[in-house]
Amino acid sequence: MAGHQCCSNPPTLDPSAGAGHVEQLCGLSTYVTGSPNAKHAIILISDVFGYEAPKLRKLADKVSAAGYYVVVPDFIREPFVLEDIANNPLEVWLKDHGTDKGFEEAKPIIETLKSEGASSVGAAGFCWGGKVVVELSKVELIQAAVILHPAGVTVDDIKGVKVPIAVLGAEIDNFAPPELLKQYDEALTSQSKVDFYVKIFPKVIHGWTTRYEDEDEVAVKSAEEAHQNLLDWFAKYIK
Repeated sequence: MAGHQCCSNPPTLDPSAGAGHVEQLCGLSTYVTGSPNAKHAIILISDVFGYEAPKLRKLADKVSAAGYYVVVPDFIREPFVLEDIANNPLEVWLKDHGTDKGFEEAKPIIETLKSEGASSVGAAGFCWGGKVVVELSKVELIQAAVILHPAGVTVDDIKGVKVPIAVLGAEIDNFAPPELLKQYDEALTSQSKVDFYVKIFPKVIHGWTTRYEDEDEVAVKSAEEAHQNLLDWFAKYIK
């Protein structure tokens, strides 16, 4: 079932994870890491498990080490609980946690980052967050985008993207299967408005970039490769 794959290998949430700290940003609890004096900022937008996922914060720290000020806002507030899926199925949970709200709440965050000195802002979204990043890309609120194993992103959404975008997908993915990723590629190629690339990682499943098993060498290697692709894309366009 697609919902089960979306929620596979849920993280053990840890509010104290990461080298950064949590502060309030535009009314949202937000994990921040890196120098606030950095000239460029990156927003990471989580999957359904939210901003306390340790591997997401670890990635935020890795991005900040490359010279960015990184923020991971708590757009989710009430993370999806896999153990409660019988009482609160993913489809029901999503009705109360729409990506449209995440999109609206991201706007003032971007404005604040720019008002505080960021000359450019990039955004990366994972699963649920991928849809939010695409919406931000349509209205050019960010300068570059990366979406990783996105969910809910249609071909029409992709056609509306107006900033450079990298799409990192999994070979084994019910939400963004390779067939859909190829349609993204075709749509972006046909309009030739923005630089882009679409990459399908073999032998990994939806969610692998932040929910990999440490013991799975293939998944770890693929996650690290995706993280480097993300860094390379931002190095190219967030400057």
